[in-house]
Amino acid sequence: MPDISDTPDLDRRLARVQLLLLDVDGVLTDGGVTWNNEGIESKTFHIRDGLGLRAWQKAGGRTGIITGRSSHVVQLRAGELGVGIVRQGVDDKLAAAEGVIRECGLSWEQTAFIGDDLPDLPCVMRCGVGVAVADACDDLTRAAAIVTKLPGGRGAVREVIERMLKARGGWDAVVARYAGARA
Repeated sequence: MPDISDTPDLDRRLARVQLLLLDVDGVLTDGGVTWNNEGIESKTFHIRDGLGLRAWQKAGGRTGIITGRSSHVVQLRAGELGVGIVRQGVDDKLAAAEGVIRECGLSWEQTAFIGDDLPDLPCVMRCGVGVAVADACDDLTRAAAIVTKLPGGRGAVREVIERMLKARGGWDAVVARYAGARA
C-alpha cells in the first residue's frame, strides 16, 4: 500500500471517522503483561491516551475496544473512560468490528482502527483509516494509512485522536477548554 500519511485525501478520510476501534495490548498498553504471585494481571495505560479518548468522545466520536485477550483491568479502564463498546477474547477481530460498526449504524469508511500486530491486520486493511502504532509489526505498518510516531502504550492513541480532531476542525476547541477559553 502506498504511503498516504500526508495527503489531503487522508485528511478527508480522517474527518469522516465517527468510530475509533482499538486493540489493547500493544496499543493502549506497551504490550507487556505483568502477573503477580496471586495470578493477578496488571497493565499500564498512558494517561494522555485517556485524555485523548475523553476529548474524542466529547467531540461526538465513539470508541470501542476489540481485543484477543480477556482481562478484568481492561473492563475497568474502559469503564473509567466511558467506553461502552468492549469485545474481549475475540478470535476474529474483523467479524467483531463488523458487528460493532453495524450496531453503531456506521460504515467501514467512518471507522478507524488502531493495531499493533497480525490479528489487527484485517481491520486495519478494511477500515476507512487503518493505523499502526510506531512499534507495530512490519506487515501491519505496511498496510496502515498512518503509522504513529509514538509507540503503543506511550501516547499513540492520543496522537491519532489529535490528528482526527484537527482534520474535523475540533482540536482548537479541546485546547480552548483547557486554556480557559482564551484560544
